[in-house]
Amino acid sequence: MLAPVSAEVTFSGVTMPAVWLLLPALVAMYGAGVLLLRELVVRSGRGRPSLLLMGLVYELAEDGLGLQALTSPDLYHAAAWGPRVLGLNTTYWETQVGYHTVFSVLVPVLLTDLLFPHHRGRPYLRRGGLAGTAVAAVTGVVLLRVGVAAIEDPGYHISLPATLALLAAITALTAVALRALPARTGAHEGSVPPPARPAPSPARVALTAGVTCVCFLGLLFPPGLPPDGPAIGSGAWVFVPMALAAALAAGAAWYVRRWTATPGWSDSHYVWLAGGALIGHTLYAVLTAPAGHDYARGPTALALALGAAMIAATAYLLVRLDHRVRRARQPGLTPSPIARFDAESGAQEK
Repeated sequence: MLAPVSAEVTFSGVTMPAVWLLLPALVAMYGAGVLLLRELVVRSGRGRPSLLLMGLVYELAEDGLGLQALTSPDLYHAAAWGPRVLGLNTTYWETQVGYHTVFSVLVPVLLTDLLFPHHRGRPYLRRGGLAGTAVAAVTGVVLLRVGVAAIEDPGYHISLPATLALLAAITALTAVALRALPARTGAHEGSVPPPARPAPSPARVALTAGVTCVCFLGLLFPPGLPPDGPAIGSGAWVFVPMALAAALAAGAAWYVRRWTATPGWSDSHYVWLAGGALIGHTLYAVLTAPAGHDYARGPTALALALGAAMIAATAYLLVRLDHRVRRARQPGLTPSPIARFDAESGAQEK
């Protein structure tokens, strides 16, 4: 449930309220795929770098094989977002990689860990459930092809070479994520040395996550429905905001890795790291709603009201979750449950 709510309802649902009616179908399309990725990463003993890479696998399967939007020149006007290179809609691809990796995979998994701390690092499913989830995930990709792409972009079929290339990339990335990347070994994965400074405040974490999200989307995501051109620039100049967006994402990832290694980092920080990003992406949808509706008063007013209500509801639920994780922790004695899980799960799963 969290995956479609995070990725679609609180974003696309601002300007396209009909998305709410599609929530049951979105649960199958998003939820099964993300649950499968999470299970594979946990069962392999890997951590967040592997989950991040599996988010890329998810995006290639959904947008590349399901919607075919990575290569289609017409669907979502993706070819108008920026340069096409070797038949690939490059700006659209970069936007969706950043968006779906964060909001379809990382944020829902993190929030689920916070809601159910005793299940962190443990498989949710038995073998039969895992097999059923895999079938549901593949079915979701097929539904995207026949239920969305075939209707919104009739007549387009991804070429066989492109299909084989996507399948090869999905296979290779999965192998790297589940076999080549190191297993979980500590509270902060990777080789970033622990900073001397204490952890930033949760408010600063939330503000940074929100601003980063708005800036990333603003550099790449055209505001129109459908988009009629790039968000910034034209022609080859679109590579400039694309490079800036990539640098922004890389810098944000670096800061998050350092922050999570600081003394005092807690589950409360994780709540507002995810929460700041969630509120930020809904805020971007609100800010671009007038352009999305061609400044028509009625639809714009509805979108602004829906967006404001979503932000208020999201903030309220985040505050409740923050209070919950704070009560579950004994200050000064008990480390962050997520940090404790990262430190212990490698030994538990061997």
